[in-house]
Amino acid sequence: MPRVVSLFLPGWPIDRLRRALGAEVPPPDSRLVLVGREGTRRVVTAVSRPAEQAGLRVGMPLTKAHALLPDILTLPADPAADATALERLSLWALQHYAPIVAPDPPDGLVIDTTGADHLHGGEALMLSGLVNRLGASGITARAAVADTWGAAFAAARFLADPVRVIPAGRAVESVSPLPIRGLRIPPDIVAGLHVLGFSTIGDLLAVPRAPLVRRFGPILGRRLDQIDGVVREPVDPLRDPERIVARKGFGEPIGAPDTIARYTTALVHDLCQALEKRGLGARRLDLIFHRVDNSLQAIRVGTARPVRDEKRLARLLCDRIETIEPGFGIEVMELSATLAEPLVLQQAATSLIEAAPADIAGLVDVIANRIGASRLYRIAPVESDVPERSFQRVAPLAPDAGATWQGQWPRPSRLLARPEPIEVMALLPDHPPASFTWRGVRRLVKRADGPERVFGEWWKRDGERAAVRDYFQVEDAVGERFWLFRSGDEVQAARGLGRWFLHGIFA
Repeated sequence: MPRVVSLFLPGWPIDRLRRALGAEVPPPDSRLVLVGREGTRRVVTAVSRPAEQAGLRVGMPLTKAHALLPDILTLPADPAADATALERLSLWALQHYAPIVAPDPPDGLVIDTTGADHLHGGEALMLSGLVNRLGASGITARAAVADTWGAAFAAARFLADPVRVIPAGRAVESVSPLPIRGLRIPPDIVAGLHVLGFSTIGDLLAVPRAPLVRRFGPILGRRLDQIDGVVREPVDPLRDPERIVARKGFGEPIGAPDTIARYTTALVHDLCQALEKRGLGARRLDLIFHRVDNSLQAIRVGTARPVRDEKRLARLLCDRIETIEPGFGIEVMELSATLAEPLVLQQAATSLIEAAPADIAGLVDVIANRIGASRLYRIAPVESDVPERSFQRVAPLAPDAGATWQGQWPRPSRLLARPEPIEVMALLPDHPPASFTWRGVRRLVKRADGPERVFGEWWKRDGERAAVRDYFQVEDAVGERFWLFRSGDEVQAARGLGRWFLHGIFA
C-alpha cells in the first residue's frame, strides 16, 4: 500500500524571506505583507500571522489592506525566489527522508515514503522529526501521511496539529468532514460549490458525480477520485542534476525477483564506476522502479561510511527487493547516489606483518537498513557531573573523541529514563536508607556506600545554582544493588525538599 506525505508550509513566503534577509527582516510581531500584481492591481500575496489576526487576507487589494491597517509593512513578493527555495527544500527532503519528493507549489512538498518510514522510526516519528527540524530552521510546517496524495494534502492543511497519521484504508473517512478547499480545486469552483450549499468533501462524495462534472468541469471529479485512490496520482520526483545516476530500460517489462536482482547488480556496477571517476563513495542509494501503470516503487538504503564496494551495495539493495510490488511489470529501473561523499582509499593490512582490523561496517549497514538508522547508535561520554547528561547517542561508527567517564565512583549499568520516587526510612542528615519501597515492593538495605554529592550545573540555568543530590549505592537482602539519591541537603530549603528517588540499577 503506497503512503504519501503532504508537507504544508503555512507561512512559506514570509518564512523564506526571513531566512533570506536575516537580521534585516522586520520582527516576528510586525504586521508584514508581501505585495504582488494581478494585472494592473497590487494585491496581497502573503501575510504574517499578526497581520492575519488583524483581518488581512491573501488576495486582498493593497488599497483595502492599507485602509484597514495604515501601519502595515509591505515588501515586494518574489514568486521566482519562493519557487527556487521550495525546490532546494525538496532536495533536502530527498537526501534525508525518501527517494520520491516533489515540490507542491506554492507552499508545500509531497513525499512518497512507501518503504522508507522504517528508517526514521515509523511514520509518526518521521513526521514529527521533519516538522521539528524545519521549525528549528525558522520554517513553520504541518505534515500528514495517508494512502493518497489528495487525502494527505487535505489532512495536512485542516487536521494536522502539527502532524497527522491517517491509518491505511481510512482516507475517505478521515477527510470527509474537511472543507472543500482541501480538494486542490480553483477558488472560483470553491465559491460556486459554496453557493450551491456544499461545504465539506463528504457533501460532494454523497451526491451523483455527473451533474457536478457537467457544471464545474472534469477536475472536480478527478480530485474526488484521487482521494480514495480510484484514479492514481503518481508523484513526479524532483531530480537533482548533480546526482550520479545509472538507468536501465526494458523492451519487455520484468517482474521476477531474480531478474530484478540481476539488473540491480548490473546497475550497482555502473554506478560504482561513475563514483570511482569522481573519487566518491555512496552514503545513500535510491533504486526507483517505473511500473507500466505509471506508478513508482522505490528502495532506499544507506551506509555508515562512504562505500564503493559493489557486492556490499548490491546485497543491501537486493535484501529489500521483497518489498517491491512489480504489478503488471517494471519498464525502467533507475539507481542514483542521493548522497555521496569523498572516499579516501586506505592501504589494507597484510598478514605478513599485522592482523587486519575487524570491520563491522557491513554488519552495521545491514542492521540499520532493516530496523532504521535512528534506532542504531552507541553511547559516548559527555563531560558532566549530572548523570543523565553524562552521555549522548552517536552514530555506530562515529570516530572516538577520546572522552571517558570519571572512574572515582561506579555507575549503574542501567540508568532509568527518569528518576522514580521512592519511600525511604533513613537517619538524617547523611545516613543511607535502612529500607525503601519502590514500585510497591519494600526492600531492606543490607549494605550501602555514600553519599556522593552532585551539584547542579549553575552555568547552564540559574535554577540549578542551589540544586544538589546525595547519591547512595545500596544492596538489598537478596543481593540486588540500586542507585538512590536524596534531593537537597536537609539544611537549606532552597536546595530541595529531601525527597528520595531511584535512578539506576547495577548489574
